[in-house]
Amino acid sequence: MVKITLIKSVSNENKSIKATVEALGLRKIRQSKVLEETPANMGQISKVSYLLKVEKV
Repeated sequence: MVKITLIKSVSNENKSIKATVEALGLRKIRQSKVLEETPANMGQISKVSYLLKVEKV
């Protein structure tokens, strides 16, 4: 399990980055989610890692 927290705004990003962040379940800055470490989730996290804080749970 990993805990992800949105730490930067997605307002200046392109559509695919915004869609990826929303698909991870994050909408507001400082919002957190705990997700399974599936290959699909880890791929999405690595794509937008510069916007996120990632912690192992």
